[in-house]
Amino acid sequence: MNLKIIDMDELTERTRQLRAVGKKLVATNGCFDLLHVGHVRYLQAARGLGDALAIGLNGDRSVRDLKGTGRPVNNEGDRAEVLAALECVDFVTIFPETHATQFIRASRPSIYVKGGDYTSETLNADEQTLLRDIGAEIRIIPFVPGYSTSHLIEQVGKTVYK
Repeated sequence: MNLKIIDMDELTERTRQLRAVGKKLVATNGCFDLLHVGHVRYLQAARGLGDALAIGLNGDRSVRDLKGTGRPVNNEGDRAEVLAALECVDFVTIFPETHATQFIRASRPSIYVKGGDYTSETLNADEQTLLRDIGAEIRIIPFVPGYSTSHLIEQVGKTVYK
């Protein structure tokens, strides 16, 4: 078992311990279905903003709800293990909801990060309200052009079905 993959209760405790010693937690969330260099650069940049990085990983059902049938390509356990293998990642917590509200409530980050495909206007309203209530700074990290899971899946389909 990977010690970086933790449940919500453990996330709450571990992040409370970090705050108690004055550490700054950065949090982000997403599907991370097929990890690519755009994800890696984004996560490394996010980690550089604080002392620890927690990732909320959408569970399989929520990925299907968000991305459609045929997704995720990789199951939640495999996706969590790949993310946890990255040096820049400190914690990975799988959540079943389509929005990260419970993950945000459990982690209470100092900084909440999203990729450049989001804007402050496109963030979920409930997530924004919660982040504001806990005093978290919201940071948008510039999108890495040319990298997209959907594009990768499309490219693989073209290669396989030539």
